[in-house]
Amino acid sequence: MKKYAMETTVGVFVVFCLICVGYMTVKLGKVDFFSDSSYTLIAKFTTVIGLRIGSPVNILGLQVGRVEDITIDQENLKAVVKMKIKKNIKIYDDAIASIKTEGLIGDKYLSIDPGGGGSLLSEKGIINDTQAAIDVEELIGKYAFGEVKKEKK
Repeated sequence: MKKYAMETTVGVFVVFCLICVGYMTVKLGKVDFFSDSSYTLIAKFTTVIGLRIGSPVNILGLQVGRVEDITIDQENLKAVVKMKIKKNIKIYDDAIASIKTEGLIGDKYLSIDPGGGGSLLSEKGIINDTQAAIDVEELIGKYAFGEVKKEKK
């Protein structure tokens, strides 16, 4: 009888550990199964160097969403960024989306100035005013190899 008690205890412990690992996987993977607490917005950029699926979307320095998908608009030759934004965040049609860098050479993220003068964007709304990322490596390369000239006064 004591042998079965030990096996039962070990079995319960293993099941508990598997449940904990599953919970942590869902939480750390930022997977949301049970609620649709976000909506999709779209922004079109000339370039999205360094931006990745899963990159944060920030407003006023606070994370309000994530980049969901990045595709190409072949007709207009633009990069199309789809992002998920929390439902309670209001973004207007005069918003400005720009790609920024965390620190000097850190990861890229999407920064949104939410606007306020126009009408509210809803599901699949398009942010028309965008600013592409500054390619820091290209600027450093130009400066290092003398392609940047100083203006003479």
